[in-house]
Amino acid sequence: MAFWQARDFLFCGVCGTLLDFNSHRYASCPLCGFKRKAKDIEGKETRYAVTAEDIRRELKIKALVVLESAPNMDIVVQRSLTERACPECNHHELEYYTKQLRSADEGQTIFYECPECGHAFNENS
Repeated sequence: MAFWQARDFLFCGVCGTLLDFNSHRYASCPLCGFKRKAKDIEGKETRYAVTAEDIRRELKIKALVVLESAPNMDIVVQRSLTERACPECNHHELEYYTKQLRSADEGQTIFYECPECGHAFNENS
C-alpha cells in the first residue's frame, strides 16, 4: 500500500473531499459520490498534534515576546525632526519615523507628527 493511501483513508480517492460516515458499511464523498468500504477504514488510527502556534494562528492572536533581559522601565524615544511645515498649524518642524508596511520592493511609509498641535499624518514614499 502506498504511503498516501495509508494516511489519506478518510478522504475521497477521486476529489480529495473529507468522507462522510452516513452508513455502517461505507463512507461516501458528499461531492462526487465515491464510496470506501468501512472494512478498509476499520482499525486505522489518525494522529495529529496541535501546537500553541496552531492555536494562535487559528484565533488570529499575535505571538507575545517577553524579553527577560530587558530592563523593566519605560524608555522615551526621541524621534527625528525634519524642517517641514505642519499642514494644520504651520509649525516649522515635524517629528517623523518610518516603517516598512508594504512589500520589500516598495518604499517605506513615513509617519509625521507635529510636536506643537499633535496633528499626525503619513506618506508612502
